[in-house]
Amino acid sequence: MINTKHQPKYKPSAVRMLLGLALAGFAGATLAQAYPSKTVRMIVPFAPGGNTDIIARIVVPGMSKALGQQIIIDNRGGAGSMLGTDMAAKSPPDGYTLLMVSAAHVINPAMVKKLPFDPVKSFAAISKVADVPSAIVVHPSLPVKNARQLIALAKTKPGQLNYGSAGRGSIGHLSAELLGSVAQIKMTHVPYKGAGPALTDTMAGHVELLISSMPAVIGQSRAGKLRMIAQGGEKRSPAAADVPTMIESGVPGFVVTAGFGLFAPAGTPRPAIDRVLGALKSALSDAAVRDRLSGEGADPVGSTPEEYEQFTRAEIEKWIKVARAAGIQPE
Repeated sequence: MINTKHQPKYKPSAVRMLLGLALAGFAGATLAQAYPSKTVRMIVPFAPGGNTDIIARIVVPGMSKALGQQIIIDNRGGAGSMLGTDMAAKSPPDGYTLLMVSAAHVINPAMVKKLPFDPVKSFAAISKVADVPSAIVVHPSLPVKNARQLIALAKTKPGQLNYGSAGRGSIGHLSAELLGSVAQIKMTHVPYKGAGPALTDTMAGHVELLISSMPAVIGQSRAGKLRMIAQGGEKRSPAAADVPTMIESGVPGFVVTAGFGLFAPAGTPRPAIDRVLGALKSALSDAAVRDRLSGEGADPVGSTPEEYEQFTRAEIEKWIKVARAAGIQPE
């Protein structure tokens, strides 16, 4: 007869927990081996042709090759990136939906009272893909060649210089508000429905200047359709080595860069996150990809998920402070 008096007693809840952990480990190992087994969708919450779309299309071919599956880009523009971002947040957390974001992801919390998602908790961070300095460009007819001359002109014409942006709350909008604050100048904001229309009207001379991420304007600057008078990184980008930073131009309080990065819906298994991260790092290790990103003014990164989440939290806090200082109320 078996003596059960001294046999360990396990509560049903403990047994279920142990069984759950074992199954989770098995499922994770299985997913790591099987993922991905079908096409992966990368949501870009902007229309084609913008900064986020440009960077996504540079890295996706290399990522697809590393994963052994096609990654299709799904442009879902609208509501300042919130439409596509919300779609990603509500997608199944199975590794087959990715989200490429721009600075809008960390700026929206400062501009919108109630987001339909949590910019941190609704997502699993994967990696910062690239860090991109801002660039200040003007129409060639504007009689300024550098930031000092722009500031001097704005002081003689308070409120008369118009700057375009991709819309209220965009990085271009808040960057110009930051410039106005640190340089003590007043300019007039002309919001557009996206970066493309703002860029088009700046080239046409309907607005005098634009502050944008460098990839969106560097081509037009090189072609002479716009004049780049300063860049917003802490140091000069190799893509525009002859253009001084705002710090060099005597505006030390102005440093604006945009982090472009990858998320997945919250709850996406870590093995899938790691596979996507590995594919991204593989793409970024390609010299041709790095050259293309650098040529667009983007500095390739490839951070860990933990580093990217920390960056996201810090940027959200930073832009909330900038908006409050500018007296911009969330709507």
